[in-house]
Amino acid sequence: MNICIVGAGAIGGFMGARLAAQGHAVSALARGETLKALQQHGWRLRMADGTELHAPCRAAAKASELGVQDVVVLAVKAQALAELAPALKPLIGPNTLLLPAMNGVTWWFLQATPALAGARIASVDAHGSLAAHLPTAQTLGCVVHASAATSAPGLVEHKMGSGLIVGEPAGGLSERAQAMATMLREAGFESKASPDIRRDLWFKLWGNLVMNPITALTNADSHQVLDDPLVRELCSQCMREASAVGAAIGCGIAQTPEDRHAVTRKLGAFRTSMQQDANAGRSLELDAIVTAVHDIARHVGVPTPGIDALLGLTRLFAQVRGLYPT
Repeated sequence: MNICIVGAGAIGGFMGARLAAQGHAVSALARGETLKALQQHGWRLRMADGTELHAPCRAAAKASELGVQDVVVLAVKAQALAELAPALKPLIGPNTLLLPAMNGVTWWFLQATPALAGARIASVDAHGSLAAHLPTAQTLGCVVHASAATSAPGLVEHKMGSGLIVGEPAGGLSERAQAMATMLREAGFESKASPDIRRDLWFKLWGNLVMNPITALTNADSHQVLDDPLVRELCSQCMREASAVGAAIGCGIAQTPEDRHAVTRKLGAFRTSMQQDANAGRSLELDAIVTAVHDIARHVGVPTPGIDALLGLTRLFAQVRGLYPT
């Protein structure tokens, strides 16, 4: 397979290295120091046990240098995708499969959710440019359950997890979704094809939409957040609201917030991606993870006072630091 990783950061690099080591021709669309590192060293992945994986990589700054691909993995931050999408045209042919390995609510989720048909959710796809340049008919949803970081440009440190759930945006178990899951399993991922990827996406978001902004605001780790009874109750309130929004759009959640808190504790005291971005002075992925839930709730008429307050505080925090547009 000819596979291009768009956004060769932590998750993109993790996927790229594993797929290239399996024998696929895995290129990268990158820039800056990451581009230089990939051109010089290829894919580099350091596993949690200290072993390192190296594989060749053809890296370029322009999509036209790489040409049409069999699979394009989108592993960029959501806020970068709108500007980038038009430039991806040279990678996408009529049979190219798009695999967005991204956090939060994506354009395909809006396209595939009947309750949101025709809705213009500005925090997800403000001007419709994502839907115009990234055809949902050629897209498989992907939910990532893995943690990785970059210790240097082009060098990925795997922390924990290797789960990749894939599925058709509109639901059902298709042949191409099952083939993708098989390919990912062969590359060492714990991957499965889901008959309802929208529900899987909303379930992951259900926890992320509270833990990410709260850790960014406080710089506390996950255990510290849950150890404070007032903060833990705020998490629970927001999660109950998000569960009600999910039920209104066909993505109901059977678990309680307390169930999720117990799972979170088992992961150890970790620092979220939004917290790491805030500490590093990088723009926050706030819209896809929090604003989108707020906007969808407005569209379907579900009140979310807790989420509204959390969004307002995190947005102001980020704006003051130049990490979110005013």
